[in-house]
Amino acid sequence: METLTLELPHGVSLACRVSGPPDAPRVVLLHGFPEGAFIWDGVMQRLGQRWRCIAPDLRGYGESSHPEAVEAYRAKHLVQDIVALIAATGPGPLAALVAHDWGGAVAWNLAAQRPGLLQRLVILNSPHPGTFLRELQLNPAQRAASAYMNELCRPDAEQRLMADDFARMWRFFTLMGEAPWLDEPLRERYRAHWRRGLNGALNYYRASPMRPPQAGDPGAMALEFAPGFVTVCVPTTVLWGMKDVALPPALLDGLERFVPRLTVHRVAQATHWIVHEQEALVAEMIGRALAEA
Repeated sequence: METLTLELPHGVSLACRVSGPPDAPRVVLLHGFPEGAFIWDGVMQRLGQRWRCIAPDLRGYGESSHPEAVEAYRAKHLVQDIVALIAATGPGPLAALVAHDWGGAVAWNLAAQRPGLLQRLVILNSPHPGTFLRELQLNPAQRAASAYMNELCRPDAEQRLMADDFARMWRFFTLMGEAPWLDEPLRERYRAHWRRGLNGALNYYRASPMRPPQAGDPGAMALEFAPGFVTVCVPTTVLWGMKDVALPPALLDGLERFVPRLTVHRVAQATHWIVHEQEALVAEMIGRALAEA
């Protein structure tokens, strides 16, 4: 596994983990909250004989840039980072953009706005903005499941999350099951990652109105998308852990309205943390998607 730091033209640097032949077709993999590029290591090793795999720490994470302003984490800036990464790592479109959780939010937007930059999209447990908006506005169960998002917007959220050896952070992983994959070496890797600061990661939640309403903040209730604005026309594979309690499977309902070239794989024995839980399956399904491109 190689590491490199990309200095992007707009002043942001992204620390990346890289594997595979330099001249092979590129696959870019985006992590979510509260993770880092390292979650993809096993998947990249499985794909690396044939594909050039590039996994950045997103802005605000790890050794990548940590802008202080909340506004710096709006969707347009996050998309700009990945557009610049694609341009910096080779000519032509990606073979695939693969993304989980918040990385998926970036990927959905990029695929809708700049479809020529990728041949295929692979999404893991990350809701499309069209179905997520619908569920937040109309489904009380989704608003309850997403209530933690407002907690992460608190001014003191970083201090709360770092207290007592990151006690509240570990609960994100363990509330959906026993998480036997979360062994002590992996915990130490997360500790080192989080000690670099959590405010950047939390600013993703603060910068986005896509969250449940609360007193003085309409959140998602004030939003409206024209369907064409969030339509993704590139071939898309969605892999969904069906035991995800934060992002229930109802978010898949009606997805084909926004993603006409869609394949969905439901994984019964996986939660939101499918990349950790089902590494071999994730790599296999990405490989299948690439073979179909």
